[in-house]
Amino acid sequence: MRKTLNILASSFRLTMQELMVNKLRTALSLIGISFGIFCIIGVLATVNSLEANIQNQIKSLGTNTIYIDKWQYAGGADYPWWKYVNRPVPKFEEVSLIKQRSRLASNVAFEINTRVTVEYQDYALQGVSTLGISEEENDIQPVTMGYGRFISQAEFASGNAVAIIGYTNAENLFINPALAIGKQIKIKGTNATIIGVIKKMGTPMIGPDYDQCLMIPYRFAREIFNEKNTHPVIIVKGKDNVSSAALDDDLEGVMRSIRKLSPKQEDNFTLNQVTSFSNNVSSLFDSINLGGWAIGILSLIVGAFGIANIMFVTVKERTAMIGLKKAIGAKKRSILSEFLLEAATICVLGGIMGLLLVYILTLILSSLFNFPVYISAGILTLAISICIIIGILAGIIPAYSASRLDPVVAIRSK
Repeated sequence: MRKTLNILASSFRLTMQELMVNKLRTALSLIGISFGIFCIIGVLATVNSLEANIQNQIKSLGTNTIYIDKWQYAGGADYPWWKYVNRPVPKFEEVSLIKQRSRLASNVAFEINTRVTVEYQDYALQGVSTLGISEEENDIQPVTMGYGRFISQAEFASGNAVAIIGYTNAENLFINPALAIGKQIKIKGTNATIIGVIKKMGTPMIGPDYDQCLMIPYRFAREIFNEKNTHPVIIVKGKDNVSSAALDDDLEGVMRSIRKLSPKQEDNFTLNQVTSFSNNVSSLFDSINLGGWAIGILSLIVGAFGIANIMFVTVKERTAMIGLKKAIGAKKRSILSEFLLEAATICVLGGIMGLLLVYILTLILSSLFNFPVYISAGILTLAISICIIIGILAGIIPAYSASRLDPVVAIRSK
């Protein structure tokens, strides 16, 4: 074992000497490997970080949650909007019926969403996303309060004129969000008292933007809004250990009985599962990852040919030395290991350069966007493994040819 380690250490020192002597040749060979690793690891790190961020935002919509709506949320080029436009919208009265009839639902909330102008003294914010919510909304999609408190059960039941405001909206109206508590604002000419400010959340890619929203009790909202101009939706959360598929089946039967649909009639509602959003996101990012792998593999192939070319030249330059080593007792496996180690070292150096470029990319993306981009331990291990495999594959033929040289012929070649 000690002898083997000594041979490897000696081979590594010789490899580094050769790389330092032939700087230009080595640098050109490293570029291909570096670019290949940069493409693969850069895409994987960025896409995985982005996917994790979006999946976390989807989870914030409620785990094991179904949105009952007239619209189907899975759109696309062939989205048949005409099929859904004449359907009836969900109604607040259906919430209590779902609670009574569903065996698998734990929480049922009702929500309407519209955009209005919010005024405070001489200031006004136009197009503020205003949510009229029922009591159980915060049990399904909990929000963290930065200042003040959430709407109480009594305020929900009585339809009190109270509101909680998003952090950015509070900054725009009051400069200091902490000063918003207790202030009177006007929503469509109706006064409402701010009782809470939502903690700053950042701009999401999926789901409501809580920083720029306003939340009021549903019973208050229906007094000041024309519900025809809102987007009503029923949000149902399943009980613990209940699958989304089971909850979907349960709610389909419940909604058909509530809407009094005959067996021959189609559903006039859509059950939109949060888990389906997550699955769609995963399949989308799988395709993006595949594209990154395709580009990276092409670059690695080019780099591998460059490494193989270097190794053939190196074997040619060191033929006499190889013959001398074999003449004094070096075994074939020692010669083979020496050149394979050299090829792997070149690839690992190229991989480190590629990882350094990826690290710079993560810093740039993290500063430009609202989510951190990181290189996970698994991706780092993958990068090093790819480099070692590419190095061995690129160096196997030159190393094998070096190990098969006849000592006498090799020494005479000088």
